[in-house]
Amino acid sequence: MDIKDKISFYTALFTAKGINKGLHLMKSSGTSLPGLVALKISKNFLSFLSKYNEKEIITVTGTNGKTTTAGLLAHILKTSQHSVLHNEKGANMLSGIASALAVNYKPFSRFDYAVLESDEAYLTKLYDYLKANYLLVTNLFRDQLDRYGELDTTAKKIQEAIDKNKDLKLFINADDPMLSQLGKNNNRIFYGFDNITYKNQQNESQAPAEAVTCACGSALQYSQRYYAHIGSYYCSSCNMHRPEPDYKGYAVIYDDFSEIYLKHKDNNGQEKELYFKTPLVGLYNAYNALAAISASLELNIPAEVIQQGLDSYKSVFGRAEKLSIKGKNILVQLIKNPTGASEVLRTVNPATSSRLLIAINDNYADGRDVSWLWDADFELLKDYPNSIVVSGIRAYDMAVRLKYAGFDPQKIEIKQNLKEAVEYALNTTQQNEQLLIMPTYTALLDMQKIFRKL
Repeated sequence: MDIKDKISFYTALFTAKGINKGLHLMKSSGTSLPGLVALKISKNFLSFLSKYNEKEIITVTGTNGKTTTAGLLAHILKTSQHSVLHNEKGANMLSGIASALAVNYKPFSRFDYAVLESDEAYLTKLYDYLKANYLLVTNLFRDQLDRYGELDTTAKKIQEAIDKNKDLKLFINADDPMLSQLGKNNNRIFYGFDNITYKNQQNESQAPAEAVTCACGSALQYSQRYYAHIGSYYCSSCNMHRPEPDYKGYAVIYDDFSEIYLKHKDNNGQEKELYFKTPLVGLYNAYNALAAISASLELNIPAEVIQQGLDSYKSVFGRAEKLSIKGKNILVQLIKNPTGASEVLRTVNPATSSRLLIAINDNYADGRDVSWLWDADFELLKDYPNSIVVSGIRAYDMAVRLKYAGFDPQKIEIKQNLKEAVEYALNTTQQNEQLLIMPTYTALLDMQKIFRKL
């Protein structure tokens, strides 16, 4: 390692740590500022991840679930007594990853694993600085079309990143046909569900399937469709079909937890049958858990340690996070695109979620185009028995959407000011009720500040 590079790295590191400490003292939530400064001082700052890593660097990308999947995997590895560097705040562009390195790396030490969540569009830039051992891809859905474009554009960006490293091993969701063509020249490990059983009120999605065509141009067919374009698919024209998962799951979805029965072959080729339970809600989180479990098993983490990690995992703020404020039970679930929002809506059970607050912003980080509200399955709320509070910059758009979903307009309470909406929703939630909050990204960040003052 060149001495000048080392001096530059440690100058950037200690400067960034100082900035982070200052932000902490000011109670600021600027998660990327230390990284921005570090990258200014040392342009190769991120390349030092490879130099101080002892075992593996695992990158995680995809439209939905990457923060939870990366968080679960990192926590399981820590539960197994490994040192792990992880951008746990969910800041997944270069500056956010640099911040995680700056804040969490202990000077002059080494760490076993790095688990790095990456924005799909920034993955290829990240690979300019480091050589990852694994890439886990969760799914691809339409998300912020003003930033990402159509699905095939996002898939091409991920493939461009894969092309930079022929030795990269891939963990791929076998149930997403948009991913089946990725990394054909790489070592690919597939995970997926063979069947799903629901024990809650909402079963099959009411939303129409997203149209996905095969590479040959024909429309894909499904023997099972779990949600959107996720399921067991095949093409009747060219015989393309869902890959057989190396880690094959069967999920049982309850209101507030899920069970996963998993089959896979161990290093000796013997088939193993394992059982896991995750306290996270919804099918989408069962997929996140399956991905993290599969990756952990591939890294030779014992099943009992994985379960310990699942049991003790604490959700990242806003990702199915359970809170207690003023003695009230709160569940916060981020929504940001049609498929993700629809899956969150499927978890709404009037018997347990007695109050509902939806906060919609259209800032840059949310995506300026809120037409996705019309593609999300808000029809699932048409028979919701209680009033619904709507807030945020686009509160009125959300109110109109609920009206056209069949929800009684007389029970829509518009409070555009988010602080006012949060306080009102909390005050009208009884001690034995749960308040379910569904915010977009910047509304979630604002809400975090509001909660700190309550």
